[in-house]
Amino acid sequence: MSEDLTKTEENANAQASQEAARLGRAYHNKANVNIIVDSCADFAPEVVEALGVEVVSFSFVMGGQEHADDFWKSMSPHDFYERMRAGEVATTAAVTPGHYLEVFERAAQKGTPTIYLAFTRGLSSSVDAARQAADMIHEKYPDFELYVVDNLCPSAAAELLAIEAVHQAGNGLSAKELVEWVEEARYYIQGYFTLDSFDALARGGRIPPAAATVGGKLDIKPELSYDLNGALTLRGMCRGRKKALRAILADFKASHLSEEDLGGTPLPIGVVSADAEKDAKWLVDQLRKEPGCADVPVIYSSVSPVIGAHVGPGMVALAFWGKDRRESLSFTDRIARRVRGKRDESAN
Repeated sequence: MSEDLTKTEENANAQASQEAARLGRAYHNKANVNIIVDSCADFAPEVVEALGVEVVSFSFVMGGQEHADDFWKSMSPHDFYERMRAGEVATTAAVTPGHYLEVFERAAQKGTPTIYLAFTRGLSSSVDAARQAADMIHEKYPDFELYVVDNLCPSAAAELLAIEAVHQAGNGLSAKELVEWVEEARYYIQGYFTLDSFDALARGGRIPPAAATVGGKLDIKPELSYDLNGALTLRGMCRGRKKALRAILADFKASHLSEEDLGGTPLPIGVVSADAEKDAKWLVDQLRKEPGCADVPVIYSSVSPVIGAHVGPGMVALAFWGKDRRESLSFTDRIARRVRGKRDESAN
């Protein structure tokens, strides 16, 4: 690793530690609600420790061995992504109902109303397993409050949602009220990212291998986001890395809420990268030049190995509180969403 990259990593880690300390002082007060999250929120380790939430660790297989996503305690981000660059493949699997049952059983025995902010079903079936386990817990502990909520947003976006959920619990929201808050708030978190190559997406069957080959030869870099169901969506194709990063900046400018819109309190911005700290730092430097963003808290973290297995080294992502994503629906999508809503109401 180059000396410049090492310094960039050190600066990013120092920044994460500073923000974690601030978050801990402001948000670690949630005795009325037990909040459970999972490792696919790509938390900065310092942040998840400061928040005091329990984490369901997803797992991955690399080199024939199964590893728990332990926030890079067993393997550094650089080592993981260097192995991918060298040709090793990491695979993942959904969390089982049995694992969730153990987690929820411990919570039920303590008795504090509990919410699990689950990794979006748009990218994993694990939330279905969590709901199966929750049903079993409800049968055994009928008076225990347990809610499984699909966060509908991956990576750093889920991290921001969890941070503010802890804050709202500290402000006195009950578990039921917090569920209602999360189910509305999740649509106000924007997330945009780019990849260094299409190879990992092709291996996962998300794009044809031929498209990945052509994209590589033409130096095409995608800008991606996620839809209202939490699934990946393609925003555009850019010729070159810098243009892709600038496309992310353009979406930030178009959708970010000002401090005035947020009631005078700047909410943190999340930046994650898959061993691409230099580009992440460049992105933040550009954000700082935007009006009202000079002092906005920025949380740096590394893309977890579970998500990294599907996006590959070089991913850079930006997440922030912004405009209601439902407002960007096309006319026909709005109609379809209303039809689905009526269908769900009739089913209930």
